[in-house]
Amino acid sequence: MHKTIFDTPLINTLMRWFSLGMLRLLGWKIEGIRPDEPKYVLIAAPHTSNWDFPYTLMVCFALRLRVYWVGKASLFRWPLGPLARWLGGIAVDRSASANLVQATIDAFGRQERLVVIVAPEGTRGYVSHWKTGFYHIAHGAGVPVAMAYLDFKRKAGGIGEMFRTSGDIERDMEHIQAFYKGVTGKNQEQFNAAQIRAKRGPE
Repeated sequence: MHKTIFDTPLINTLMRWFSLGMLRLLGWKIEGIRPDEPKYVLIAAPHTSNWDFPYTLMVCFALRLRVYWVGKASLFRWPLGPLARWLGGIAVDRSASANLVQATIDAFGRQERLVVIVAPEGTRGYVSHWKTGFYHIAHGAGVPVAMAYLDFKRKAGGIGEMFRTSGDIERDMEHIQAFYKGVTGKNQEQFNAAQIRAKRGPE
């Protein structure tokens, strides 16, 4: 995997102190756990606003996580492409989701340490259901799912639980749905825990 801001010790340290100070200034608190596992899929939800991205990065810096995230290919065009990659971005071809799932599973197999952030909604707008690519990646790679959240109502963010998939996607998605019930996104009208349900195929 390519080098990122998280692999730059001095800048990483400065960004951690900046993130802690900014979150405190904005009235936010960090909750939950800092995973010990070397490899996992981190799902970030709800995703209802452009503000989710900078807040998520600040939480990652505050928790000393070294993460990669996936984004639509248009984000990686010149001139912002190099910056997006340095911030941990990996370009995604949304027309080839099944190939993306397998490519990410293969990446987990090659790396000793890897954390990949996935926004299951796939967009900050309203969706009728979550995409389940994150589930198939985690299950196929044999790595846990870290359930991260940004609760704008309580001004709290963090990682609440590490979850191992069982292969029973319907039952597992019900568990994930229960975790996110009550979490308030910035534009809450675009998020409902009922969106978190199983769909067939590696979306």
